[in-house]
Amino acid sequence: MPAASANGLKIEYDTAGDPADPSVLLITGFTGQLVAWEQPFVDALVAGGRHVIRYDSRDTGRSTHLDGVMPDVAGIKAAVAAGATATGAPYSLSDMGADAVGLLDHLGIAQAHVVGESMGGMVGQVLAIEHPERVRTLTAIMSHAGDPVLGQPDPDVEAAMLTPPPAGRDAYLDHSVALMRLIGSPRYFDAAEARAVAALRFDRAYYPEGALRHYAAIIAAPTRVEALSRLRVPTLVIHGRADRVVPLPGGEQIATSVPGAIMMVLNDMGHGRPSPLRPIITDAIVSHTRHAIG
Repeated sequence: MPAASANGLKIEYDTAGDPADPSVLLITGFTGQLVAWEQPFVDALVAGGRHVIRYDSRDTGRSTHLDGVMPDVAGIKAAVAAGATATGAPYSLSDMGADAVGLLDHLGIAQAHVVGESMGGMVGQVLAIEHPERVRTLTAIMSHAGDPVLGQPDPDVEAAMLTPPPAGRDAYLDHSVALMRLIGSPRYFDAAEARAVAALRFDRAYYPEGALRHYAAIIAAPTRVEALSRLRVPTLVIHGRADRVVPLPGGEQIATSVPGAIMMVLNDMGHGRPSPLRPIITDAIVSHTRHAIG
């Protein structure tokens, strides 16, 4: 796959569709590689007339890893609890937004429709806030606005997500399936599919160390509520009522903060995009971007 030099890092990416079509930049969530946006999802957007860009965020996949740089998570949490500015994170969501800008520069794309899920939705918000001229529309899926209360996971769910995965491929796959059973969409959970997705990620570029640095970037980020109230980028929020990682009020806060934002709630969606709901989500994205183009 090709790689870009962006913000001083190597960012691995791929593209699909006609570059003459409107570009959709997909930003993955916590520890997610570009393959987290499964090929049928990409294909559906391409069929809707979109040029699709996926990439490995820093510290994931085949992009640059900051080996050995460990965050001060306890210090960050203490600062946040005290209402102070958090330090101790190796990088910020703003830095990750700048990575996306660098990738767009590399590709010669002046403006893109940005779609981010979970942590990627947070990066997408920051990208739209700090670089609005580069964002044609924003779609935030299962994400939140950085409020220290709304949209935060239950402690048991957060602990499960931060538990280091075991060594060895089979043990990692078992761990991943159990985690997805906990946080995914109960109605649509498919253990065989979850295992296949975990195997794809493990075999492509297994790198668990980046998780703590991603987590530090999330918890150190200040609330975006006020900045979102000044945003004039057409925004679509997609969220699941069954989400245990980012409960529904987190997504609702994005939608109520951004003027004119559209909210789509899927009753049976947890923290993930189950394949039975894929057509609903991709159709919504194509429609949202088409309306903005027109």
